[in-house]
Amino acid sequence: MSNTLSVIDMVLRESLRVAHEKATFLGTINRSYDDSFAKSGAKVGASLRVRNPNQYSRTQGSRVMDVQDIVESTQTVTVAIQDHVDIRLNSAELELNFDDLSERVIVPAVSALISGIESDVLVGLTKGVANTTGAAGTVVGASDISAIGNARAKLNQGLAPKDGNRYVQIDSVTMASIATKLNTLFHPAAQIEQSFREGFISRTAMADFYENERTWTYTSPDDIAWAVDDTAALSAYTDAAGVAALNMDTGGTNFPIGTVFTIADLYDCHPETKQKYSHLKQFTVTAVGTISGNQGEVTFEPAIRIGGARQNCYLASGAIADLEDNVVTIWGGGASTAYRQNLMYHKDFATFVTADLPLMGGADSCVRRVQDGLAMRVWKDGDIRNDELLMRIDMLYGYKLLRGDWACRLSN
Repeated sequence: MSNTLSVIDMVLRESLRVAHEKATFLGTINRSYDDSFAKSGAKVGASLRVRNPNQYSRTQGSRVMDVQDIVESTQTVTVAIQDHVDIRLNSAELELNFDDLSERVIVPAVSALISGIESDVLVGLTKGVANTTGAAGTVVGASDISAIGNARAKLNQGLAPKDGNRYVQIDSVTMASIATKLNTLFHPAAQIEQSFREGFISRTAMADFYENERTWTYTSPDDIAWAVDDTAALSAYTDAAGVAALNMDTGGTNFPIGTVFTIADLYDCHPETKQKYSHLKQFTVTAVGTISGNQGEVTFEPAIRIGGARQNCYLASGAIADLEDNVVTIWGGGASTAYRQNLMYHKDFATFVTADLPLMGGADSCVRRVQDGLAMRVWKDGDIRNDELLMRIDMLYGYKLLRGDWACRLSN
């Protein structure tokens, strides 16, 4: 029994080591382990609440207090996804020394598990990021690298910390294009200590660059001529609630999730001073209602707020009703066109949460462990008829976009 336990415990330790190495994206965002499930194990669908930072407005030119209430807001992270990889070993394979077992079985199995999870998380989070830079139809770096500087500026304007925790996930074709422009700035030899994580290239533009083929490819809607058509939603606007859904005029049949758009005359602003920026505010589609008769309701993030402590947009007229019939511009150069969406971000723009799964079948056949915010469980059982050992490696996780302004897409 003790020998069997040591085998699955070694498998678990090795699985976590491989996961840490292969987590090109997950290893660079906020990772949380919920130890509230450490004794009994978590259930799929368990949720955690994450506090949002409080926001305030400044009183100018007066000694009289304008006391503001503390309005606490939270976001819920649901631990609802259980992924696993399943392994069958016969007696002969169990006789392999552990190094051979790791190379032939554990590394490819865990690589497949982590790759799939990382792809889902990276794509899901990218869809929720509204900030976008790049020229439609042009690979970043093909003619210039201004998109990288523009992405950095977007993070700065969103007040993302300049604390050494900014990263870029970028596909290999784009990386090859920008490498020739940035080769004088890339110094891989000086950063050899970071090479333990797969895909790391180097650091420049205030960010660590990683090659990652899992970045998302977005396809634009079949019609890119939209306009706001929702007097009811605009008339119901309040600074507290904002507007996060509008009916749109369109000649198309689809509003893909992750579509980035701007509304004429609606500008971005500084999160604290509320001063107008020179560019229009960008939004991303998060849900779509039924499209019928050239009309469809679009839900988007962030919500439009033109006043109050949580103001995130600047409207010159100050009247939200003036957005009616305004032109909505879809990011991109054409309808039904594919664009690769690479990503620059601060570590805390999102969180990835794992939790312990229950121990099943007794301590001799099931073990769990956490390392670097990643919780895993290995569970084995025997098949006496076929002289085989069945083993599964599980992760229970959830993820959430927390601060969309601390990230920016680099679109090709």
